[in-house]
Amino acid sequence: MGQSDDGDSITEKRYEDLCLDLNMDKNAKDDAWISFERITHSYTLEASRGDAIHWLTCALYVSCRKSLVPTVGRGIMEGNGVSLTRLLRSSKLSLIEFFKKMKKWLDMANLPEEFRSKVDRLERNFSVSTVIFKKYKPIFLDLFNDPAKEAPRPPRSRKQKRLPCSLKDVFNYTWTMFILVKGKFPAISDDLVNSYHLLLCCCDWLYANALLSNRGDLLNRKFPGLPEKFDSKDYRPPTETPCIVQLLSERHEGLLLEAKGIKAHWWQPYITKLFDNKVCGLILNVLIYLMFFVDFSKTINGTYEEYVLNLCDLDERIFLGDEAYIEIGTPAKSFGDFAHQMQMHAGQMKQHVNETRSLAPLTPLTGRKYLSDKDGEITPVSTATQSVSRLQSLLSGRKTSPSECLLEIFKLCSRNPHEDIMARVKEMGETFCERYAQPSDDHPGSHVDFAKKRLQLGESLYFKALENVMKNEMKRKQNLLEQDIFHRSLFASCLEIVIFSYNSQRAFPWIIDVFNLDPYHFYKVIEVLVRAEEGLSRDVVKHMNHIEELILDSLAWKDGSMLWDAIKQFPNGVPSVEEVSLPRCIESATNNNNNIQSPMVNPVLRRIVVTDRSLSPVSPTGVLDRFSSPGPDNRVVRNLFGRGPGGSVTVKPLQSGTVISTTSSVGTPVARESLLSSGNIKVFKQLKGEDGKSVLIPVTSTASLMKSPPPVPPPAQKSDEEKASNVAAGSATEAPPSNKPKKSGSLPLFFRKV
Repeated sequence: MGQSDDGDSITEKRYEDLCLDLNMDKNAKDDAWISFERITHSYTLEASRGDAIHWLTCALYVSCRKSLVPTVGRGIMEGNGVSLTRLLRSSKLSLIEFFKKMKKWLDMANLPEEFRSKVDRLERNFSVSTVIFKKYKPIFLDLFNDPAKEAPRPPRSRKQKRLPCSLKDVFNYTWTMFILVKGKFPAISDDLVNSYHLLLCCCDWLYANALLSNRGDLLNRKFPGLPEKFDSKDYRPPTETPCIVQLLSERHEGLLLEAKGIKAHWWQPYITKLFDNKVCGLILNVLIYLMFFVDFSKTINGTYEEYVLNLCDLDERIFLGDEAYIEIGTPAKSFGDFAHQMQMHAGQMKQHVNETRSLAPLTPLTGRKYLSDKDGEITPVSTATQSVSRLQSLLSGRKTSPSECLLEIFKLCSRNPHEDIMARVKEMGETFCERYAQPSDDHPGSHVDFAKKRLQLGESLYFKALENVMKNEMKRKQNLLEQDIFHRSLFASCLEIVIFSYNSQRAFPWIIDVFNLDPYHFYKVIEVLVRAEEGLSRDVVKHMNHIEELILDSLAWKDGSMLWDAIKQFPNGVPSVEEVSLPRCIESATNNNNNIQSPMVNPVLRRIVVTDRSLSPVSPTGVLDRFSSPGPDNRVVRNLFGRGPGGSVTVKPLQSGTVISTTSSVGTPVARESLLSSGNIKVFKQLKGEDGKSVLIPVTSTASLMKSPPPVPPPAQKSDEEKASNVAAGSATEAPPSNKPKKSGSLPLFFRKV
C-alpha cells in the first residue's frame, strides 16, 4: 500500500526472476502474489531496500508448505520440493531476518495455529543446531587436526588417482551425518541434551573409522585417547571397534549414561539399518572405512537432500559454507582484531589477577570482590548438561518408590495412604508417557524410552520431596496426605523440573495440560517444593519462580479458573491488603514513608550480608493451609482484663502509688506503675540512665471507661525495700508481635504474592 506504479513493476519483475530461478510451479507462484497484494492493501509494509521481495519470500514459503504434490506409489507429498535454504539464498534473505519477518507475516495473513507451530518448531531446531555447531568445532579439533592448517590441494584431472579424504571433507561429512540422523528422529531434533549426545556418538564413530583405516595423518597427536605406541613403527590398527564415548563425555561436558543410551538405542540401530538397506552401496560392517569415503559421502548427502526437499525444511549444511554468517545473519568475526585486543588487554589482566587473585573486575558499588568467580565457559549445552548432572546427583541412590523413612510416616497415619499414593503415581505416570510420546501441533513427539527415563527421575524426585515436606509437617501430616490435589500438583512439579533440566521444548503449561491441573492449585506447591529441596540448581529455582509469576499474572485469572470459586467461598470476598500482608511488611512500608531512603538497594550487597539461608523470610502459611478451605478470621485478640469462664470482666481498682511488675518471655526489664488519679490510668516504662539509675518515663495515659465494682480490700502494705526490689527485679516486656497475617490460607497467600 503506498507503492508507486514503477515500484510495483520493479517488484513484480524481481519476483518473476526469483520464481524462475527457483523453478517455482505456477500455483504456488500465483498464490503467493495474491497473498502479497492482499496484505499490502491492508498493511503498510516496511519500505527499506529489498523488503518487498523479502515479504514475497515469506509468502512463497507459505505457498510452498501448503502445496500438495502427487507422488508415484506414495500418495501425496506435502511441499513442492523447494527447500527453505535455497529460497533464502535466491532472495538474499538471511535466516534470522526470515524468522523475524515470518512472525509478522503469520499475524498479518492470519494463518492457522498449526502452521504457526511448524514455524516455531523450525526455529527451535535452528536454535539447537546453532548451539550444537558451536560445540562441534572444539570437539573436532580435539580429535582431529585443524582443517584450516591443511595445505591446499591442486586441482585433479579425471585420469588422476583419487586422493584420500582431507580434513575439511571429514569435518563436513561428520556434520552432515549428524544432521541426517538427527532429522530422522524428531524426538532428538529440537532437544538440546539429546542432540548434543548424538553429536558425541557421531564423533566417536568417525574417530573409530580413522583408526581402523589407519589414517593417523588426520588424528590429533595430543588427544589422550590414542592407542598405545601409536607413533611407533610397530603400530597396527585395532581389530575391534574402539569407543571413546566416556572420554568425550569427560572432556566436553557430556553425561555418560545419556551418551551411552543414545548410542545403543538410536545411533547404532540407524547405522545398521543404513547398511541393511544398502544405502551406501557397500556391505561391510557398521563402520565405513575412509577408503570408501567419497562414495559414501555422496550417498549421505543425497539422502539428506531428499529429506530436506520432502519436508521443505532448513538445510543445516548452511553452517558449513564459507559465507555462513551472511546466510544465517550473524555478524562476521575478525579473528585478527580479536587477537590484537587480547594482546593489548593481557598486561592489564595479568596485573589485576596478581593483585586481587580474582577474575572479577573491581566494582566498588557492588563489592563483587567478595563473590566467587563465574565460569566464563558457560554455554547452553554446558548449562543443560550440568542441570541434568546435578539432578541425577541429587537423586543418586533414590528409588522410584517411598523410602523406609517415608513408609514409617505413612504408618503413623490413622489410615495408611501408601496404596493410594502408589496407584496415583502409576496412573499419572502412564498418562505422562502417553502424552510425552504423542505428537502434537507444536511438537513431533518423542520415543517412549525418553518418556520413561524422564518419568523415573520425576518419581524419584517426587518421593524425595514428599519425604522432606512431611518431615516439616509432622503435626498435620494426616490431613495433608489425604489431599489428592496436593499429590498431583507435587508430582507434576517434579516432572516439570525434570523436563526443564533436559531443556525440552515442552514448555510450561504443557505439564498442567497433561494432567488437567488448575494453575491456581499448581502454584501452591512451587514454594513448598523449592524450600524442601535445597539441592535444586539456581536455574531450576529461577524457572519455578518464573512459572509462579506467570500463574499469578495471567493463568490463574482465566475464565473457569478455581481462583474464582475460592473468592466466592472466602468470607467477604477478596481480602484487603492489610488482611493478607505480614505485619512486618506493613511496618516496613510505614517506616519507608516516614524515612527518606535510597531507592537503589543492590541485590549483590544484600546477598553478601544475608549469607545464612535461615535468615531469608519464610512464608508463615503451612502446606496444609495452602490446600485447605477458607477458615474463619484468625486475628489474635489479646485478653487485657482476664475474662473468666463465664465471659465476665472483672476490674480491680488500684490504689494510688501501686506498682505492678510483670515479666515477659524475652526478659527485657520494664516496670509499669499505674496511678489511679481522677479516673486516669498512667503507665510508666523503666529505663536505665547513663549513671546506672532507673528512671520511670510515662508511656500512655488513658481514661477509665468502666464503672468500678464493689471495693475490694487492698493488699497489705509493703515496705519501701520490697517496692524497690519489685521495681528493680521486675523484668517485663511486651510479647513480640506475631509475624502472621490477619487472614491466612490459600487465597490470602495468593493475593499477598500478587
